[in-house]
Amino acid sequence: MIVAPKRTEIHPKERRMILKHADDPNYDTSIDCYMRHGGYEVLKKALAMKPEEVQDHVMKAGIRGRGGAGFPAGMKWKFLDRKSGKPIYLICNADESEPGTFKDRQIMHKDPHQLVEGMMIAAWATNTAKAFIYIREEMPHGALILEQAIEEARAKGFVGDNIGGSGYSCDLIVHRGAAAYICGEETGLIESLEGKRAYPRIKPPYFPAALGLYMCPTIVNNVETLCHVKHAVDMGGDEYAKLGTPNNSGTRIWSLSGHVQRPGYYELENGKHTYGELIYDIGGGLKPGRSLLAVIPGGSSSKVWRAGDRFKGKNRDGSEYDWGIEDVPLNFDGPAAAGSMSGSGAVIVVDDSVDIVDVLANINAFYAHESCGQCTPCREGSLWMKKITSRMAAGQARVEDVDLLASIGDQIAGRTICAHGEACAWPTQSFVAKFRDKFIERAQRQAASGTGETRLI
Repeated sequence: MIVAPKRTEIHPKERRMILKHADDPNYDTSIDCYMRHGGYEVLKKALAMKPEEVQDHVMKAGIRGRGGAGFPAGMKWKFLDRKSGKPIYLICNADESEPGTFKDRQIMHKDPHQLVEGMMIAAWATNTAKAFIYIREEMPHGALILEQAIEEARAKGFVGDNIGGSGYSCDLIVHRGAAAYICGEETGLIESLEGKRAYPRIKPPYFPAALGLYMCPTIVNNVETLCHVKHAVDMGGDEYAKLGTPNNSGTRIWSLSGHVQRPGYYELENGKHTYGELIYDIGGGLKPGRSLLAVIPGGSSSKVWRAGDRFKGKNRDGSEYDWGIEDVPLNFDGPAAAGSMSGSGAVIVVDDSVDIVDVLANINAFYAHESCGQCTPCREGSLWMKKITSRMAAGQARVEDVDLLASIGDQIAGRTICAHGEACAWPTQSFVAKFRDKFIERAQRQAASGTGETRLI
């Protein structure tokens, strides 16, 4: 079995809670090791509480989903339809697939019992009948590690029948997905789990909290989110909420990639640091002789920032902000205030060694491949954006392509069943808006060199 390599150097600015033991060379994935470090004690503590008390801790903690949307986990639990009398299901979304994101796999590969414990606490709090971990097929070793961890936990009485002698029973099953990006969307995931093609459902009426798996009330939470549940119950909701900053509590794991000297995953207190600190201090800055071209702040589907951008507005308290990219707080609200999103916490740094047209062509190729095809604007639009940027990258750019790309993007966003429409449109819209001069310059350069044929692929 392949085990993810340990990162032995922890940056002084990190505040490790979820990854506290993950990179300890003396720590392994066995339940014996986990229990030597206090594992499953919080589950025992939770089982001694009423489910409503556990929910209250999660609400007070203010845990926001770490998968992308940032929706409060406790609020999502509150929305569960408990009057229907149908069984309640809990699903862990381990379909980590946003380009640039590699944080959840660190947890699953290095500390799987933390996820199992967090899930069983969440299951107790929501009276879940059965729980699932939906993991993408590209992470087969993670699935094996999780299956082994669940068997160990079942043998110790932490999963399955009569958990911890409480009389509460809940089984936990690992389900491998079919390696499609759309299965990260919660209703597409549910369709896939039911054995069907992963076409996302229309909301309303198909909100999972009411009509989820098998048309029963269902909670879908991300891997990192469910791990935070354990710590909120352990510390108490009020104490947990003191970590980070208001409305952005706790810690968060950021995946840093691209043209920096120390790419990797870093767990930081929410809002206590900035993108500048992550890129230049923690990440070691750009490579020698290079200058910043762009930053993609929250996974490839987020809107790009151009070097030199400034963002102005008012904070919640009425004070004004005037940020450069380096000043944007690393939390949920900072990137949103700067016109983008923190998404899955994947920060991609682009320096001047690459052409921005090639970057967009790469992104568009991905989203065209991953469109499920259910909605016409997404199915057709993502493919045309891919065709156009691929042609531009191949030396046949036209000046009019800039407006054509923007027009296609404008006709996708907001016109699809799920957020994949925005995921494929936002990069094109933002790249064209921020780098219009670069796109035109490339087309003019190719035309001048005689390679700029006006031909559609």
